[in-house]
Amino acid sequence: MNLHHLLKARAAAGKPVRVALIGAGKFGSMFLSQVPHTPGLEVPIIIDLDRDRAREACRTVGWDDDRIKATTFTDDGTRAIAGGAIDVVVEATGNPAVGIKHARAAIAAGKHVVMVNVEADVLAGPLLAEEARKAGVVYSLAYGDQPALTAEMVDWARATGFRVVAAGKGTKYLPAYHDVTPEGVWSHYGLTAGEAQSAGMNPQMFNSFLDGTKSAIEMAAIANATGLDVPSDGLLFPPCGVDDLPHILRPREKGGVLEKPGVVEVVSSIERDGRPVFRDLRWGVYVVLEAPNDYAADCFRQYGLKTDASGRYAAMYKPSHLIGLELNISVLSAALRSEPTGQPHGFRGDVAAVAKRDLRAGEELDGEGGYTVWGKLTTAQASLAAGALPIGLAHRVRLKNNVAHGGVVRWSDVEIDANNETIKTRKAMEAAFGGTQAAGTERVPA
Repeated sequence: MNLHHLLKARAAAGKPVRVALIGAGKFGSMFLSQVPHTPGLEVPIIIDLDRDRAREACRTVGWDDDRIKATTFTDDGTRAIAGGAIDVVVEATGNPAVGIKHARAAIAAGKHVVMVNVEADVLAGPLLAEEARKAGVVYSLAYGDQPALTAEMVDWARATGFRVVAAGKGTKYLPAYHDVTPEGVWSHYGLTAGEAQSAGMNPQMFNSFLDGTKSAIEMAAIANATGLDVPSDGLLFPPCGVDDLPHILRPREKGGVLEKPGVVEVVSSIERDGRPVFRDLRWGVYVVLEAPNDYAADCFRQYGLKTDASGRYAAMYKPSHLIGLELNISVLSAALRSEPTGQPHGFRGDVAAVAKRDLRAGEELDGEGGYTVWGKLTTAQASLAAGALPIGLAHRVRLKNNVAHGGVVRWSDVEIDANNETIKTRKAMEAAFGGTQAAGTERVPA
């Protein structure tokens, strides 16, 4: 509640918070739209492979010519990070390998990192966060995106003395979506291919939202940041509206769908027969909590909180998330309070690559939202035991073995370059955090 006051003090002292933004896509553009309206916050460097597109993004969101002329646009992230008078680096590329490289460059240069790139966070975030802590800088999840918003709600519940039963987000889900490819994605969004193309929408990215991969990645990030467990056989995606959260997202022994309390889960905004869920949570986040005593349960009822029939389980939720429009909270928390808006502290959740169809030796995998694999949430322990290939590494790698439809792709199934820096970073993360900090059962996701 003090960020605005602290920022005003920095502005008055002539020491604005200075940010380098990497990636001027949708998330980055939404962040940039708020900068002219936030005195004391500056973005003097924007890093993007397409510098002209980045300039146009600034114009689109309302930057005037003077602000654009005063900004350095470059495609060399590493050099810009090392050389600039920057407080915070925002990594918003969505590319796991690139994100890890930029995060390490920022840490080495003594800059705070806000990791919009949740794909990179799930692949190696626990290691990056530890490296940042040792360097005396902040590594943070991005406020406005669902993992940080959920982690905030979990922290609120625990800090006020409640037991967290479940936490997560909503999405549009049907089991058949796991096999959808970019070619067929737009019909599920009510669009034609032409309409999507004219709007500049990337079919593979939007397909990763639909096929379950993005949900798995975000739940792994939440588990790693909060210490919540991961369902032993992946996400259930139960259809559920906001009024039913405390009824459905409680343990099975209490009449709900959860195998145990204290897990991440995603709720669907549509029933399995395609009907819309009443008062769905498609764009929002939630936490289900348990009253520690009868008195607190009575207070739930007295103050109008939705509960299950017993009155002991209740839910708090936020109906939407505004991604880049809210990113200032992470940037200012890091720069002004040296505090992350969520960060991984262990390796509890992972996302395994699963075949969308029968795959043959010699085929090349095409990563999140593509034609070959989708990402399934699994416990870190089960992932390591199975030798599962992380979805973040299922990009442009060739299969050595056939993999049946619905089967987990394993490290042993693909050609791996052991000298690749991203692979070495992932292996280092597994070595450092894959022991006592990896939680879950030995069940293989398949």
